[in-house]
Amino acid sequence: MERANMCREIIDSLSAHIAILDKDGIILLTNQAWQEFGAANNLQGPMDSLGQNYLLISEQSEEETGHIIAQGIRKVISGDLQEFFTNYPCHSPTEKHWFALRVVKLQTAAEGLQVIVSHEDITPIMQAQVNLRKKEEELLQQKKMLEESNVALRVLLEHREKDRQSLEENVLANVRKLIVPFLEELSYHKLDDRSKNLLEIVHQRLEEVVAPFLNRLTSMNRLLTPREIDVAAFIREGKTSKEIAGLLNISVSGVDFHRKMIRKKLGLTNEKSNLRSYLLSLQ
Repeated sequence: MERANMCREIIDSLSAHIAILDKDGIILLTNQAWQEFGAANNLQGPMDSLGQNYLLISEQSEEETGHIIAQGIRKVISGDLQEFFTNYPCHSPTEKHWFALRVVKLQTAAEGLQVIVSHEDITPIMQAQVNLRKKEEELLQQKKMLEESNVALRVLLEHREKDRQSLEENVLANVRKLIVPFLEELSYHKLDDRSKNLLEIVHQRLEEVVAPFLNRLTSMNRLLTPREIDVAAFIREGKTSKEIAGLLNISVSGVDFHRKMIRKKLGLTNEKSNLRSYLLSLQ
């Protein structure tokens, strides 16, 4: 009697919900945790569940988990399994619960074959996993949004860079085509000192305006002389040697000489290499 009382006190002290079944699945004993859970969740029948057929109740469940549990208990009773273990949800109307179920034979049963069914509440663990998956999904969504934003920003920056290059090219081309030729034409006329000074100032100011647009070229290769930079800029614009000679007031042979020097300094030793294509690539 004293041993039986001790066993009862032991199972009542456990946090797991425990039931002892006979070979037919009839509940012979439940512990205090089982009964408190039944009372808290308004389970039908007596709170200790004594006399109820656990197997039938499981098999009559609308949930697939109930049939799996019943099948596992039957295999432990028949000896096909030494132990059966599974996790399952058991949600109440107000709360969500998950349990780990373990079924083993009772080794010291004197009244015939019996099994112990243990339900351990693993809600905190499962809830943590649910929260973790939720956080992972949120992070993946944020990552996707950031990637999309980065793509959009990269495209925007590329367009902005192209627009800037186009603007620079247009300004430089317009200065060379629409202004420089007239200034060159004026320099051929007889001018008084004041007019010459003004013309020189205009030349200087224009050079200051277009100088930033040529910085990429000059920074890529500082070996070019100022005159070679001018020739290279016109070549890049698609000007012929004759056109460049007229704009810079030098001979065509002088332009060709500068072309050769530019090719040499840029390392274009292959005669098939197109100088204008290379200069365009520097932009």
